[in-house]
Amino acid sequence: MKNNILEIIKQSCDDNKKFKSLEKIYILYEQLQYSSNLKEMAQDIFRWLESNYQIDNIDFALFHIENNTNESIYSKGKSFYLDDENSFYFIINTHTDLNAIVSFCVNSKEKHKIIQNDYDMIQAAFFQVSPIIQNGIIKKHYVEASSIDSVTNVYNRKYLTEHILKATSLSGKNKSDIAFLMIGIDHFKAVIDEFDYDVGDIVLVELAKVIHENITNFDIVARLTGDEFLVALTQIKSQNEAEVIAQKIIEAFANTEIIVDAKTNQILKKTICIGISHYPQDGDSINQVIKNADMFLYEAKNEGRSIYKVFQKEQQSSVDFF
Repeated sequence: MKNNILEIIKQSCDDNKKFKSLEKIYILYEQLQYSSNLKEMAQDIFRWLESNYQIDNIDFALFHIENNTNESIYSKGKSFYLDDENSFYFIINTHTDLNAIVSFCVNSKEKHKIIQNDYDMIQAAFFQVSPIIQNGIIKKHYVEASSIDSVTNVYNRKYLTEHILKATSLSGKNKSDIAFLMIGIDHFKAVIDEFDYDVGDIVLVELAKVIHENITNFDIVARLTGDEFLVALTQIKSQNEAEVIAQKIIEAFANTEIIVDAKTNQILKKTICIGISHYPQDGDSINQVIKNADMFLYEAKNEGRSIYKVFQKEQQSSVDFF
């Protein structure tokens, strides 16, 4: 591929068409240098293809070589198949365990022919920008490693601490309430004692799924320690709405059948309790409101299973911990 680039450079001295091709490559290279993350890089590639080849359907994905799976980063336009008559795909080798795959589809034979004739140039362009894509992948891994819980794939405490102030700023701007749900699994230690930590992890993953299914994309979920999750509901319009969501999560998880052993079809069902506190009504600081939610999670657990309790200032001093 390096030879293709050198050949284009050599020919561009006497061939204006080749010079224009070389110019296209470095326009893309320059665009990607200003991209701050992998998704922005994918969007810039789409805009480059759209501008030069009128592409309106694209998919940018990462191919995991080790486990033979794809991770979609960016899609635009209608869905298509790689074996469609007018589709193309290019593999960007990043010299990591992940390669980027850019696939797109055109809507006419004329466009297909244009791309086919320019195929080597497009491939050369992707070869030239591959180090930038590689840096984007490395950055993505670093961000995920520092902010994502390795078991459940929800955010960790570090991410929540760094980003919750942004949510509170948004709350103040919109004059809306932020509700914090502290969620804990009832008698989680019994799962570890009866089975093992692997089964415990499965329970945590299933709870994370249930939580995500019952909140919006604007809400924040973090795993704190052990079996406790903290959810920040940033888009609610009333305090009652937080209780409705809490009840939905409780009921959904109670009905979740967790497969402990696929060979024997052994099923485990667990329950959760939730403590709820609101910002800014229940405290002047985020830490205080989170502490309130945690306090009333334990009050809910004291009363039984599948229960939520809303923080009440007058009950604060009477909460018993076990």
